[in-house]
Amino acid sequence: MTGKKILGDERRQWILDKLMTKPAPITGGELAKQTNVSRQVIVSDITLLKAKGEPIIATSQGYLYMPASNQETMIERTVACHHPPERSQEELNLLVDHGVTVKDVKIEHGVYGDLTASIMVSNRKEVEQFMKRIEETGASFLSELTDGVHLHTLMAPTEQALETAEKALQDAGFLIQTHS
Repeated sequence: MTGKKILGDERRQWILDKLMTKPAPITGGELAKQTNVSRQVIVSDITLLKAKGEPIIATSQGYLYMPASNQETMIERTVACHHPPERSQEELNLLVDHGVTVKDVKIEHGVYGDLTASIMVSNRKEVEQFMKRIEETGASFLSELTDGVHLHTLMAPTEQALETAEKALQDAGFLIQTHS
């Protein structure tokens, strides 16, 4: 698609087709380069597609098309954790090593209320990419706003995978309590 600027509805349909056919996340920068528009235009396009009900999620690795049928086969559980920022990679690796996808992180902020950020990591390579983005951008972890207290939504194909991951969190001293 390089060379020609794709306009409006045609570009949004192209983005949707691209996301639907690629199982891995695609960055806004990559979509911008392929359509000859700015990354900000892509962010606006994604917002419009989401407003039309398209199941697109923004992860630390890029945009991902996540149809409900993919999510329906997964069991979700929310866990409450507490740790300093320097243990974040250890926590995420521990979870993905137990076959769990870390869907998001949530905190309760004193001014803004509940804040949620998508993480969507399922393996060590994705955890490494997530941590690299944090480092490169100088971003803070949401949990730094709450002295390390945060929730994670975990997804796994079986209840057993969630149980073992939760036990591992407890054994490592990360777990506060669980919510079903």
